Amino acid sequence: MGESVELTVGGRTVRVTNPGKVYFPERGFTKLDLARYYLAVGEGALRALRDRPTTLERYPDGVDGESFFQKRAPKNLPEWIPTGRISFPSGRHADEICPTETAAVVWAANLGSLTFHPWPVRRVDTEHPDELRIDLDPQPGTGYEDAVRAAAELREVLDGLGLRGWPKTSGGRGLHVFVPIAPEWTFTQVRRSAIAIARELERRAPDRVTTKWWKEERGEKIFVDYNQTARDRTIASAYSVRPHPHAPVSAPLRWEEVPDARPRDFDLATMPVRYRELGDVHADMDEYTFRLEAALELAARDEREHGLGDLPYPPEHPKVKGEPKRVQPSRAKK
Repeated sequence: MGESVELTVGGRTVRVTNPGKVYFPERGFTKLDLARYYLAVGEGALRALRDRPTTLERYPDGVDGESFFQKRAPKNLPEWIPTGRISFPSGRHADEICPTETAAVVWAANLGSLTFHPWPVRRVDTEHPDELRIDLDPQPGTGYEDAVRAAAELREVLDGLGLRGWPKTSGGRGLHVFVPIAPEWTFTQVRRSAIAIARELERRAPDRVTTKWWKEERGEKIFVDYNQTARDRTIASAYSVRPHPHAPVSAPLRWEEVPDARPRDFDLATMPVRYRELGDVHADMDEYTFRLEAALELAARDEREHGLGDLPYPPEHPKVKGEPKRVQPSRAKK
C-alpha cells in the first residue's frame, strides 16, 4: 500500500496514509483516488461546505467495511480547520468541523470520509439556516425519471413563490434542490416553508407526489422529504462521494441538464472530467439570497383555509405542540 503520499493543496501539504487501500473494490478505486478526486473538484466541494458545521460519513476500510457518522470534530483536527458549535434537538451540543479551504476536504478524505453532510447554516450563526433544501425521494416503484418530472413542477412552484433552486443528483435515484435564503428564519420556520412547498407540489401532482411521512402510506410516488429541513437533519453536499459500489457522486446540474442526466453518469472517475470542462455549475449560488415570506404565507393559508397544520417530526425530535401523533397508521388505536 505504501506508507504515505503528500498532496499539495493550496498552500498546505496534506498527507494521505495507506494510499493504496482499496475503498471501492468493484471499481478498484483507492484512498489516494478519493483524495485526488476531492482535490480535482476542490473549489466546488468547498463552495458547498464553506463555513458550514459538517458531519463526516466515514468508511475507513472502504465501502465494504463498517462505517460511522462523525459529528464531533476529530481529536487530531489541525489547528487551521475551524469548528462551529451546533445544538441537537436533545439540547446537547457538538463542535463540528467547518471547512474554509480545500485542504480541509482532502484532509477529511484521508480519514475515509466519503460523504460530507453540512448543516444548512454557517458557523457565525448556527440558529438561522441560509439554505432551504428540498429532497425528492423516489419510493419503490418509481425512479429518477419520476423525480425529474417532480423537479420540473417544483421549479414552477418555486418560481411562483419568488424562489430559485439549484438542482443536483442525490448520488442515488433522487434529486435535491437547494434554495439560498436570507438567514433570518428559524429551523421551524424554514421547515414550515418546506412543508408548504411540498403540499403545493402534491396538489399539482397528487398521483405522483406525496408528503406522507409513513412509508406504508406513500405508494409508488415521489416523497418530498420535508423533514430534511428539521434541525440536525442534513443532506449530502454537492460533489460528495456516495457509499455505493460504483462510487457515484452527488452531481450539481443546470436545470436544462436535469431531464437527460442519469445518476450513474457521475462518479469518482467522470466528475473530475466534467469539472475540468464546465467548472462548478453551481458557482453562482452564493450570489443570490431569497426570502420566505411568500412560502410562509402559503403555509398560513393552508392552515387557515384547509386545516393543514404541522406534520410529524423525525423520531429523535422532542414532541412539538400541534404536531400530529407519531403513530404508524396501521398501529394506531381505532
